[in-house]
Amino acid sequence: MAFKLIAILLMEIITFACGENGLAIKSIQSEDGDVIDCIDIFKQPTLYHPALKNHKIQTAPSYNPMRETTKTNDQEESYKCVTTQTWHKNGSCPKGTIPIRRTKNIKKDQIKKPSFFHHDTKKLKINNDNDINLSQKNHSLAIMHTVGFRYLGGKTDMKTWNPHVEEDDEYSTSRLALLSGGYNDYQSMESGWAVNPRVYGDRQTRLFTYWTNDGSRETGCFDLTCPGFVQISHEIALGAAIYPISTQNGLPFSITVYIYKDLNTSNWWLQYGGTINIGYWPSKIFDGGLKYHATIVQWGGEVYSKNVKTIHPHTKTQMGSGQFPVYIFDNTGFMKYMRILDNAMVLKFPQIVNVYSEEYDCYRTQYMGDYTEEPEFHFGGPGRNPICP
Repeated sequence: MAFKLIAILLMEIITFACGENGLAIKSIQSEDGDVIDCIDIFKQPTLYHPALKNHKIQTAPSYNPMRETTKTNDQEESYKCVTTQTWHKNGSCPKGTIPIRRTKNIKKDQIKKPSFFHHDTKKLKINNDNDINLSQKNHSLAIMHTVGFRYLGGKTDMKTWNPHVEEDDEYSTSRLALLSGGYNDYQSMESGWAVNPRVYGDRQTRLFTYWTNDGSRETGCFDLTCPGFVQISHEIALGAAIYPISTQNGLPFSITVYIYKDLNTSNWWLQYGGTINIGYWPSKIFDGGLKYHATIVQWGGEVYSKNVKTIHPHTKTQMGSGQFPVYIFDNTGFMKYMRILDNAMVLKFPQIVNVYSEEYDCYRTQYMGDYTEEPEFHFGGPGRNPICP
């Protein structure tokens, strides 16, 4: 418990030091308004985490995690166009550094208390029947999940969109999540894209990560805004804007996210785009289940707002593209090549999946698993509408 409290106190100190360029070897002004600071990899703020004292940075995974029993790479690449990040138009960080998005304009309480806008009262509980209670205050989920086994990784391709977010303290995400634990003391790691004006100060679609060790009661944060995630890539900036973004009747731009455990070091790696290992969550930052493995893998969308569920009028914050899914058009939140990594250390589609929407009249789900070579998961919606007042 002591190192949890110390980590919280260090959040704003370390984050704002980076924002002031005190550690920057190079700074890049992006055309979208972001400033990306290139920080020496061995001086990155996350190394101030009490559990990472004298931590030796792992510069690459110790094995190739891409072994799979199904599709070929040619099949996967045939349906999508890959995205990049906006700041790449204006420069790049040299090898030996990591790009960190400057955050000095973000209010301190947004970094110090991430539970206010993420998983604040989430009740994640597995009983003897392997049912899962996903209900949480101020959150609306439209997800596919698999539960109950020993998972060492999860992977997906997800289509990028820029949903409307009504209020500044709301957000909409499309994400992959690995979780372990029960009730309000669970651990989780997440990554995907988000429109989150409270954290990022605008409504651009951005690559994000999130982690917590205790249901976000005392620990947890987005991206690199607190110590925890160790970055090794000089190519990708967590929290930076993604481009291009999918549009209706346009090309299907997407990102690929893969979270997996390195069995030799116990670190949880985050891979982006099928080739770039961004960095890892050291197992030392987790007290419980995720120190060893995950018991739940989730794919899908999440909306945070005080005006969801029983509160009316419902928020107009959208999920996916803001349209209800019509699977033949891939017109909204869309995931494909969903995979789990289990004890066999082979990527494969899970044996059993469940699809779940907390507010079907506001945000819907469609799972296409029959009569198709590759299962697909469609999700999304407009929020407030005639059947979701």
